[in-house]
Amino acid sequence: MSEKYSDLIHGFIQSEIDAVQEIDNNVDENYDSVIDTLLNMDGKLIFMGVGKSGLIGRKLAATFSSTGTPSFFVHATESVHGDLGMIQKNDTVILISNSGETKEILAPIPSLKRIGTKLIAFTGKETSSLAQQCDQTLVIPIDHEADNLNLAPTNSSTGVLVVGDAIACTLSELKGFTKENFATFHPGGALGKKLLKSQSV
Repeated sequence: MSEKYSDLIHGFIQSEIDAVQEIDNNVDENYDSVIDTLLNMDGKLIFMGVGKSGLIGRKLAATFSSTGTPSFFVHATESVHGDLGMIQKNDTVILISNSGETKEILAPIPSLKRIGTKLIAFTGKETSSLAQQCDQTLVIPIDHEADNLNLAPTNSSTGVLVVGDAIACTLSELKGFTKENFATFHPGGALGKKLLKSQSV
């Protein structure tokens, strides 16, 4: 690889590392409050988003489910065309939007409030419409994206992914989730084979 290309790659990777470090520096008591909510919920955890935030939401739902917190993803646009029927009063919904002003993510909020779900915002803007309309908010601060145009969701999507993974792992730890539990939920692939083999020994 030429020195020119590697310098660019290192620079963009460092930008994401710096963004995650800034998020880590801003972890506060709101995280404790969200953990308490998720530990004590009676229903399922639902992630909601559109675009890149939606893709991150899908991954987080899978991670939470495989580590002991039943979860699934609902696309915000599809939610207002019938998919809100998947959501019940005792569920908790995490809505993801860096700007907190994405119209598609704001659209289902009135209906979610009528259903009676708990609403948690993952957003970069504390004063955003999303933050103001949710019961709890985790501000995931991002000064800029990794690309030089400051346009492509990169640092912001990585930030939400890291925060979500950290919360999933925290819940798993607090619930006493074991390798045996993980094997039950993840019996396929090389990882599942390894875990199941260790149980049979």
